[in-house]
Amino acid sequence: MQVNLEKTFPIDAPASAGWTFLKDIPGVAGCMPGAEITDTIDDNHYKGKIKTKVGPATMAFNGDLEIKGIDPDKRELRLIGKGQDTKGTSTAEMDLTASVVDAQQGSELHGTATVTVNGKVASLGGRMLTQVADQILNQFGKNFANNVTALGEGQTAEEARERLAEQPKELNGLAFAWSVIIGFFKSLFGGGKAKAG
Repeated sequence: MQVNLEKTFPIDAPASAGWTFLKDIPGVAGCMPGAEITDTIDDNHYKGKIKTKVGPATMAFNGDLEIKGIDPDKRELRLIGKGQDTKGTSTAEMDLTASVVDAQQGSELHGTATVTVNGKVASLGGRMLTQVADQILNQFGKNFANNVTALGEGQTAEEARERLAEQPKELNGLAFAWSVIIGFFKSLFGGGKAKAG
């Protein structure tokens, strides 16, 4: 099963700051709820894990991350992540292209991703998987923007550092479940940019 996502997140900092942080792979991985880099093989290859708790269910994946391309002129990064859940019942792959661009106020993080899942996780269905991926990416976008803003100085940077200190280490299960329910009904009555195929 495949899910395609396209997201844009505002950043209250210049694009140059966003690009500096985007190249920090362990830092970026830490923006994903429950994710961390566990080993650096070389500049383009990493090992990591991600654990997400949704209500009583826990999804845990171990995997590999490969940087496929970095374009400093476009401030663009492409990476592929592949993993298998710790129970061996599901696999997942994500092909992500992310870039930081100038905006009227600060900058923006643009991302497009194709997520392919097989096995038990795929049995959730395309609509549910789209909602799951959407909520994870929304929290990732907030964390990324706060990390970039926190690199600066002044009141805005201090507020961003405070938000980072308070951020949950895992996806908020109750808020997540509510968002999935709301998102499910929205998808029934109106389209979005996320598509499942």
